[in-house]
Amino acid sequence: MLKAYKYRIYPTKDQDELIKIHFGACRFVYNWALEQKIKTYQQSNKSITRFDLQKILVHDIKPANIWLKTINSQALLASLVNVESAFTKFFREKTGFPNFKSKKNPVQSFQLPQHYTVDFESNTIKLPKIGEVKAVLHRTFEGEMKTATVSRSSTGKHFISILVDDGKEVPDKPKISNSTTIGIDVGIKDFAVLSNGEKVENPKYLRNSLKRMKCLQRRVSKKVKGSNNCNKARHNLSKIHETICNQRNNFQHQLSFRLISENQAISLETLNVKGMVKNHCLAQCISDAGWSSFVTKLTYKAEWLGKTILRIGRFEPSSKLCNVCGYHNGNLTLKDREWICPDCKTKHDRDINAAINIKKFSLQDQNLIVI
Repeated sequence: MLKAYKYRIYPTKDQDELIKIHFGACRFVYNWALEQKIKTYQQSNKSITRFDLQKILVHDIKPANIWLKTINSQALLASLVNVESAFTKFFREKTGFPNFKSKKNPVQSFQLPQHYTVDFESNTIKLPKIGEVKAVLHRTFEGEMKTATVSRSSTGKHFISILVDDGKEVPDKPKISNSTTIGIDVGIKDFAVLSNGEKVENPKYLRNSLKRMKCLQRRVSKKVKGSNNCNKARHNLSKIHETICNQRNNFQHQLSFRLISENQAISLETLNVKGMVKNHCLAQCISDAGWSSFVTKLTYKAEWLGKTILRIGRFEPSSKLCNVCGYHNGNLTLKDREWICPDCKTKHDRDINAAINIKKFSLQDQNLIVI
């Protein structure tokens, strides 16, 4: 299996300058390659391959730009691979046309496919053209090291993410049953409601920090653009955004690991999050919850541990259907948190009833979608 291990690194001032030069060079090559692919298609209605771009880069671009010779050549070639991957993803998954990389974006990165070493004893990572960089290697790994990605966050922190092939095969998924499956209904009031009646409170990290964030945002807007004070204000604003992101990720990692460890199969509802955030009344709360990232964490952790993720259709009436007798309550609105079934007189909690129905729908063969 492929797993990525992310570590914090602490480069010196000289190494920081070299890393910045690598960021700029890889961004330059990426934008150049993207421009060449666009122009070639416009002129000849054909696509230029990565290997043709590589020949032009080696024989024409690098001799004309001598400063590129001080950059690790593997990092420059990785930028060409990223352009090719961006176009492949655009045509296959329709995720959006590739964009040019901006120099003003504080988040930068470049990749090193090989020729780097990791020393856990001395807590250092040796990068080509940069040297030995101090790192916090808080966990070890075993396996073949693949691509390493050096990145800088919006707050100026440097990280390295190492892709490792541990040589292990994906475990086989066991047979699932009603007793080993749990349904999850995500929401705003409660982050997740389980079919066993458990409710996980929504921490609402963004809402808790919103007052402070607005204050910092006003300070940024009042500063002169490009000034040192403006950069300091933007840095403070980036720090609170980073804190919220870290809090949300920590909460979702702990919850997803617990749910995956305790159950053999998890049933989820397919939500149109992009369409839901168009509602300006709920957009901020939905974005604060981070449902998509939570489902992503559940998915890859289930694959690692050999568990099963079940999904039901987007238009299944999970909240409006009585889980006891099957009565459909078409008059149920979003403000109704509890309702009584007219047929069987069962009192339902809206979210718990939805979680139970999600579990039932996912176990039906006609609605079963296994990931």
